[in-house]
Amino acid sequence: MMVLTTTKAKPLMEMALTARAQRQDMIAGNIANIDTPFYKARDIDFESALVEKTKEMYKKSDIKELPMAQTDNQHMSAYKDNDSSKSTIFLRDGHMARNDGNTVDLDVETTELGKNSVMFNALTAALKKNSQIFKSVLEASAKV
Repeated sequence: MMVLTTTKAKPLMEMALTARAQRQDMIAGNIANIDTPFYKARDIDFESALVEKTKEMYKKSDIKELPMAQTDNQHMSAYKDNDSSKSTIFLRDGHMARNDGNTVDLDVETTELGKNSVMFNALTAALKKNSQIFKSVLEASAKV
């Protein structure tokens, strides 16, 4: 089966849609646990993973990592703690915990939910527009 890619940006938009859906679930989970004692609000950072993927796709090298020197072949190789090509789940800091230790702030969660929904809708519209352009090009070339 042959898969056509209309633009280089299409896989990035699809990755971003998947990440936005995961973020939506995570925010909904935070809201669902608003009354759970000692629950810490979680979020997901996928923007840095998309930036790395973009640099990889467009062959931009902006490596800011100093490679570790290995002076002897018997030395162990360097351990890379985090993979920058994957999303990172983290606990939200900066919010006061209530007396029960819960850090979920309903105002923050609903704001983040709204922002995430707007971005999801924008990505969906961009993907639709991309496919419409491709479809119109195919239809025009079929008439010739």
